[in-house]
Amino acid sequence: MEEHVKKSLEEWKQEIDGLLNDIDKEYEEIKQELQVYTYKFSITKQVIQSTVNEDIIRNIRELYHTPFEKKFNELKEAIKDLEEKKKVFQMFVDKIDKVKGKDGAQTAVGS
Repeated sequence: MEEHVKKSLEEWKQEIDGLLNDIDKEYEEIKQELQVYTYKFSITKQVIQSTVNEDIIRNIRELYHTPFEKKFNELKEAIKDLEEKKKVFQMFVDKIDKVKGKDGAQTAVGS
């Protein structure tokens, strides 16, 4: 493989590595927020199950349970999306390494 191709592939790989780092940071932030909403959603669910008064249950659902459930589900979807993005961009890195590795092996054999 010619040097300019190797250099270009390496630059591209570094760019993708930067994207992967950004994805990892976002993933960790969302993961922490998801932990919070997991607790909030679970607590409100338990309180509702332990409450007899329908008016109070309705209020709890409107004020807390429904919004927490919505946010919880949004965060779970965001985590899934980020996992998929990470997998896709990691494939780029793996393919670039594979192409560069094959060329290195061919050069060593051909020498």
